[in-house]
Amino acid sequence: MRKYFFYLKNYSCPLFAVLLLAGFAACSRAAPTIAFSTMSLNYIEEDSGPFPSLSFFVLASDDDGYEDLAELRLYNDYNGLLWAFTPETWMRYDEAGNTWIGSRVIAMSGGEVFPGGQYRAVLIDKGGERAERTFGFDVPSVPRHPFPKLTIDDGGYKIDSEYPEHYFLCYSQEGNYRSSVKLESNTGTLSSLRFSSDILSVALWAHDPVYSTSALTKIIAIR
Repeated sequence: MRKYFFYLKNYSCPLFAVLLLAGFAACSRAAPTIAFSTMSLNYIEEDSGPFPSLSFFVLASDDDGYEDLAELRLYNDYNGLLWAFTPETWMRYDEAGNTWIGSRVIAMSGGEVFPGGQYRAVLIDKGGERAERTFGFDVPSVPRHPFPKLTIDDGGYKIDSEYPEHYFLCYSQEGNYRSSVKLESNTGTLSSLRFSSDILSVALWAHDPVYSTSALTKIIAIR
């Protein structure tokens, strides 16, 4: 009996260690990462005038999978500001095998000017693990360029703008975004842009990559 117990005790110790390590591995979770963050200031055309909105995205990853990501937060600690997003409210797009998540419609209550300075991104997974990234953003107190104007008439388009880059954002009959077209000229014919047949309206997106600012006009019918 004693001999049997001796062998059982000695052989069960390695087995117990293996089971313990397996249980620890099963319970461990990988923390998410923020490889890069980007922010820009957008002016969106409304009836009352251009409305400032922040566009904020992070290059997010998690070894436990994208579905493990639970919340993305953007802080401006100095001014006590916080915006929080979940998979139901953030925007996701994949580019070159990378996943970006964020929002293009971050607004201040009352339309106040966004404060410049230091911002902090926090990405949290379902296990409570988190990643942080701090970055600075110089928000202009007034627009760097006048708001652009788009005119479409007789099969042609004309853009009055001081922004260095211009794009048409293209929409279907249901108002769903389909694609974007970079414009090489501020004037031209719509036929030269070769829109697909389901594109019935466009909006002008004017962009200044140096100062991370842009402007978005209202949607205009082209057919």
